Amino acid sequence: MDKVALRCLLRERRAMIKPESHGLSRPTRQGRRAPGLSQAQIDQLLHRAPDTYGRLESGRYTNPPVGLLHDVARLFNMTEQEWVALWRYALGQDPPHPLNSRSGEEIPGVWQTVLDGFSHMAYISDRSWNMLAHNAHMKGVFPRREVPANTMRWMAVEPEARTVLADWETAWAPMVLPQLRVALAADPGNRTLRGIVRDVLADPVAAPIYESASSRIRLDGDERPLRHSELGPGWVTLCAAQPLAAPGARLIILHFQPGERRREPVPALRAPADGRGTPQG
Repeated sequence: MDKVALRCLLRERRAMIKPESHGLSRPTRQGRRAPGLSQAQIDQLLHRAPDTYGRLESGRYTNPPVGLLHDVARLFNMTEQEWVALWRYALGQDPPHPLNSRSGEEIPGVWQTVLDGFSHMAYISDRSWNMLAHNAHMKGVFPRREVPANTMRWMAVEPEARTVLADWETAWAPMVLPQLRVALAADPGNRTLRGIVRDVLADPVAAPIYESASSRIRLDGDERPLRHSELGPGWVTLCAAQPLAAPGARLIILHFQPGERRREPVPALRAPADGRGTPQG
């Protein structure tokens, strides 16, 4: 537990909430100058015993329950990044789920400008693989220059994908379909994912691969064969990241190299051994 950081985070967020917005009055007792809700008012709003929130903010609450952290974060209207910080400060770990059920379904609009600045193919999909944004380079992958609305559905069941994604049954499906299965296990109520799985299970080729429950889920840094509709056959290296404001969303950058031969592996990048970011020697 990082008591100092936890106290700073909670005090700052608490000070931003006006008691009047919850039908409460601002305490006027002598010595009370702090803005926002009082600690006692938070206990009242959350229906907790007196000093419950005070123990959390001061760091006196060892291993606070998940329900309390969730209720405080929702009351304080925390962002997903603040939600992660709250867990790390209070429990020393990341939260098991996003704070809001719709997290991962939208990203800041500036991401489109960022994507347009990439020289490689790049796109961002939401937690259900719905396409949120892509750059112009992505269009060249597809024979009709139409980027699919859902990248997982396209990769998993669309006939077009099995011509574009070279060696689909051995190089793509055993990697893609386990990702779908893992995502559904984490979010079983997701109607989009459930619909894709139904289509996969109805596909005589995709179904056995999905049902095999393969553990081959590698994505970031993976290299796979691709038949680019404009550049011809080649190999594409996938680089994956996640916008911090959208848990579950995916930024995918595809580095394409034309040609039949697979490139030599590129060494991993790592900081110098001294850990100070300065060269050795």
